[in-house]
Order: sequence, then C-alpha cells, then structure tokens
Amino acid sequence: MINFRRCPIIKELDINEAIRDREVRLIDTDGEQLGVVAGRKALEMAIERKLDLVKIAPQAKPPVCKIMDYGKYKFEQSKKEKEAKKKQKVINVKEVRLSLNIEQHDLNVKANRAISFLSKGDKVKVTLRFKGREMGYTKLGYDVMNKFNELISEVSTIEKKPKLEGRSMTMFLAPKNA
Repeated sequence: MINFRRCPIIKELDINEAIRDREVRLIDTDGEQLGVVAGRKALEMAIERKLDLVKIAPQAKPPVCKIMDYGKYKFEQSKKEKEAKKKQKVINVKEVRLSLNIEQHDLNVKANRAISFLSKGDKVKVTLRFKGREMGYTKLGYDVMNKFNELISEVSTIEKKPKLEGRSMTMFLAPKNA
C-alpha cells in the first residue's frame, strides 16, 4: 500500500487523492509537458518525487495537473497577495457638516479641519442640512458651500459639485495633488 501525503484543499485546487480523474494532462516541475497520463500513475510519479499533484485547470479536457510543492506554492501566493496589499492606497472619505446660518469663525474652523483631512490624502464630503423652513433658502446653502470651497481652494479640487438631495446638500472634495 502506498502512503499518501495529505494536504487540505485550498482555493478550489484539488490536490493528491482529491484528483479522481482517469486521465490527466501532466506537467513536470520545470514546466515540461509529460502528456496525457492515467490519474493514478500521475499521483504515483508525484509521490516518488516527494511532491504534490495539483489540478491547475479542472475545466480542460482532460484536466491539467502539475507536479509541485503545494506548501511552497501556497506560501508564494500569500506573499504575492501581501505585496499587492502593501502597494494599495486606502482613501478614506471624511465628513464635515455645515449649517445654513454658520458664522464666519465656525466656517474657518470647519475649513481648517477639512484642510487637515485633505493633507492626509483623504477625501472630504461636505454636508449642509436644511431644517424646517430653511428648505426655502437653498440658494443660501449654495452660497455657504461656495464660501467654504473658497477657503480651502488652495489644497482641494471639487470632485462633485454641491447637489441638493432631499433635505441635505452635499459636495465632495479631493486633495489637489491626487
């Protein structure tokens, strides 16, 4: 009786005894094609070399299997995924809320807060809520948004112009260098 090495099936790749096909197209460790071989014989060849038989293309006729060190393959794949994650840049969207009758000093404070967000590379969502009868003064809301934009125009660009959606007006700002 042959002693099989057992490895769990990960990422839908069948390995070793999980491959139950009668015939498989076999690829050697160095990428050389060995042709169509019986499934049992391919598994025995992999065990002789103390490696794993991995089904890399199950949809092909016959399925394509490769002799490789599955643990090393898995490690290299996880390493590539980590490298890809390192190079990704996460952009957060921070929110600054304004009101229709905001004083100049309060507007400056909110503008400074938005500038700090933008300098860190985050995008800023500026929201202005209309309460009660303020809905009749939407033009003043556009004025407040434009005034706010003028205060931070050196470090930001408008990604999405002020738009009235229900009872709130929103505007999106992005850092100028991005």
